[in-house]
Amino acid sequence: MSETKTLVLNHKQIKQKIIRMAYEVYERNASEKEIIFAGITGMGQQLAGYLAESLREISPLNVRVLEIHLNKLDVNRGDVELSEKDDLTQKCIVVVDDVLNTGKTLLYALKPFLDVEVKKIEVAVLVNRSHKLFPVNPDYTGLELATTLNEHITVDLSTENFSVHLY
Repeated sequence: MSETKTLVLNHKQIKQKIIRMAYEVYERNASEKEIIFAGITGMGQQLAGYLAESLREISPLNVRVLEIHLNKLDVNRGDVELSEKDDLTQKCIVVVDDVLNTGKTLLYALKPFLDVEVKKIEVAVLVNRSHKLFPVNPDYTGLELATTLNEHITVDLSTENFSVHLY
């Protein structure tokens, strides 16, 4: 059986979605002094960096990026840790991942923030597949995409030619 890849978003479209999402983050958080993007290991971390870069260009907010280290293939095993041990008390956190499928990965990604009195936590994803099994809803979404459970989404933000494919 051959897997046919369908291009869902090209480089230009992804860049536009990132800029739009950054404007949305700014609109909702204009009164804040600082926004912390916490990207989940892999493409979530890449997306967090691009969102932070775009937000810096359009706002005076202090913007930081952290990485949430977790095993996306088996979130039940291993520790979930942040790349930095900074004080996050009363900070606004935006947890970022490339694709929201069932919500399980994002739910586990919240673990490092449970023992800290953060001001608020929001979620940003580039693609929301809406196969919700866990109570996680994104606050910022690049694209809502209806897919079957047998289909897969791949996001590539690591090259100079970003892409989102469905296969």
